[in-house]
Amino acid sequence: MKRFLKWAAASILVLLILIATAITATIGWRPILGPKARALSDRHFESTPARLERGKYLATSVSGCFGCHSEHDWKSHGAPILPGMEGAGEVMPFPDLPGRVVAPNITSDKETGMGSWTDDELARAIREGIGRDGRTLFPMMPYTRFQEMSDEDMASIIVYLRTVPPVRRELPKTEIVFPVKYLIRSAPEPVTEAVPSDAAMSKDPVKRGAYLATIGGCGDCHTPQVHGTAVAGMELAGGVPLAGPWGTVASANLTPDDSGIKYYDDSLFLQVMHTGYVRARELKPIMPYWEYGKMSDDDLKAIYAYLRSLKPVKHRVDNSEAVSECKVCRMKHGGGQLN
Repeated sequence: MKRFLKWAAASILVLLILIATAITATIGWRPILGPKARALSDRHFESTPARLERGKYLATSVSGCFGCHSEHDWKSHGAPILPGMEGAGEVMPFPDLPGRVVAPNITSDKETGMGSWTDDELARAIREGIGRDGRTLFPMMPYTRFQEMSDEDMASIIVYLRTVPPVRRELPKTEIVFPVKYLIRSAPEPVTEAVPSDAAMSKDPVKRGAYLATIGGCGDCHTPQVHGTAVAGMELAGGVPLAGPWGTVASANLTPDDSGIKYYDDSLFLQVMHTGYVRARELKPIMPYWEYGKMSDDDLKAIYAYLRSLKPVKHRVDNSEAVSECKVCRMKHGGGQLN
């Protein structure tokens, strides 16, 4: 009997070691232990005219705050925000999400919005993916790229959000299905060091354009991903299927290849961003030209300069063609068979 108990104990120990090794080598311990999260501080961001102006510009024209956190008329050109719903939140209209994802009310309403949040609670949510209640935010909230947002730009956005008129609007909570609700706990990373404004304020258009493209989320839609990981060598090469009230389209190849936007020049790029038309072809409103078009021409030209600096990727995406498997991006999109 004692021999059996020793054998059983040894077997259990070996099994536990194997399980621990497997967890360490695959998903890691965060889905079990919870996300990395720093302690909150009492820091406060002073409201200045410069911050207010910069924050409004970023929140409404660059970083997608109101693009995601407002109800839209998706059937109309430009997907206009419904009157009085600016920042009042939206249930994300994507049918292929792992559950219900809700972009919450970010107006200054104290009961249903962010009016009672502290500055550091907002900062931690925006750049680190930790909600006020300590939960992990679904990474559709792009905190992984907002980590590159400068401290000053983050402070400016928070200063501006304080001024957004309150809208009382109750929304359902985000509900992510198992096991994704636990796997996303690996995404948050505390920001513990200063993020300078060098790139944001750079006079080098390529450097500033790269910064704006990052916090503007170009790669979110234009870089193919498999199981949440970008496909190697396909940065901004398009082909990502995007389904919603606008129908189903695949994102364009933005690299300077013949199959991408090599034929663009500054003038055409500005026209597309300002109007939502590539000459006579209308873009679907999932491409937020209705937001990016409010950027200054200098900043739009900087983004274009950055796109021109990318490595060309041969990857044909054509939404007028039948949807088929693409061996290049490993996704299904229009014209996939042509690659």
